[in-house]
Amino acid sequence: MDTWQKLSAQVEERLKSVSSGERSVFTAGVAERLMSRHQTLPEDEQAPFTLNLRPLLKAVWEGALGDSTAFSAVSRGVAEYMLSEYCHNDGQDGPDDADESAAAAVLYAAHAYLFGCQDFAIWTSARAVEAIDEHLQYLAEIEEDALPVDTDEALASELRRQLRDLDLIATFSKELRYSSTGLPIDTSIRLRVELRTPLSSQE
Repeated sequence: MDTWQKLSAQVEERLKSVSSGERSVFTAGVAERLMSRHQTLPEDEQAPFTLNLRPLLKAVWEGALGDSTAFSAVSRGVAEYMLSEYCHNDGQDGPDDADESAAAAVLYAAHAYLFGCQDFAIWTSARAVEAIDEHLQYLAEIEEDALPVDTDEALASELRRQLRDLDLIATFSKELRYSSTGLPIDTSIRLRVELRTPLSSQE
């Protein structure tokens, strides 16, 4: 088993063991990094569907960090997606916009917040790993050469980042355990600084 696969198993076990509040913050952080990365692409490579999910991600962050009024905004965002042409079972015959990594991560994060299911958090983690792999393949194609970096190490690096994120989130486990029912506003403001900022960092 490759190093990244071992690390992936560790992330999955951690996600299964933490509270739904911790998973919500974790998925928001992963989705934020993917969204921010997508927004740095050349304009003609940015997907309108993905960019239009930015308000949904904002609502997920607010809910995950203790603003219970964000629940309706997240619900609305998910409902709009579910009722749109982008949610389908047409395979390759339907639009693939929602299958872009950042878009998928935001939608998984929204579901993780609404329903607390561990699967959505695990899938969010996997999409971040998949995004790294896709980016490396893209670089290899445009350079018509071997991959510029070691794939196993690049995937492992992403998963180590996720484990560090989970370590940071764990230090706030007491506040986050019941964050879905709402936190005092001063606590939410503090968590934005102490959690959202570092979890959103690309480093």
